[in-house]
Amino acid sequence: MIKVTDLRKTYTGKVPVEVLKGISFTAEAGEFIAVMGRSGSGKSTLLHQLGLIDAPTGGEIIIDDVDVLQLSESRKTLFRLQHLGYVFQEYALIAEFTVMENVYLPAFALNLDRNDYKKRAREILEIIGLGNRLGHYPNELSGGEQQRVAVGRSLINKPKILFADEPTANLDSASAKVVLELFKKLNKEMGQTIVMVTHEPEDKKYVDRTIWLKDGLIEKIEAGQLYEPTES
Repeated sequence: MIKVTDLRKTYTGKVPVEVLKGISFTAEAGEFIAVMGRSGSGKSTLLHQLGLIDAPTGGEIIIDDVDVLQLSESRKTLFRLQHLGYVFQEYALIAEFTVMENVYLPAFALNLDRNDYKKRAREILEIIGLGNRLGHYPNELSGGEQQRVAVGRSLINKPKILFADEPTANLDSASAKVVLELFKKLNKEMGQTIVMVTHEPEDKKYVDRTIWLKDGLIEKIEAGQLYEPTES
């Protein structure tokens, strides 16, 4: 599903900084992949290139046989909305919108059928355990619940790939566990492809493979551990 070849990123300025120095790997459909490494290793930069949030200096990214770096900016925007989902450290919810409205916002942006996306939003909120919070506002939710809303929003357009950039960094350990268990549920039961940047070594137990970065290069790729769900 994702094929990355010799991906490079240099930030220009008085002193150019080469953050990615030639990254190559392949991710299959339905995989749950973690990207790990020390601060400054290039984890978030890699995710931003894969998610078409930023443009690399060189290299190739193929997603489902589409050379996405060759798309025009307008086509990239449409591709992101139709095929990619995002979850970040910050929940980025709109305070004036209800839980339901925050979840279906990306579908609204695509001008999809209102009845269809409202129905899907309800179904997603049931799946993520927030079916009883449709009319609540973000400030009425805990941090973990807000992040689950962000996950729901990322799923509304049925993305091929969900990108998560340290999604549990701002959560306590109990809330982080709930979010990671949710990711694994989505991955195992719905076949959702997930690429997640994390700095927590214990998160490796949730994923199929871990890509370790060091100084802008892949240091190693590890197979995941046997996943055993724990009681909440």
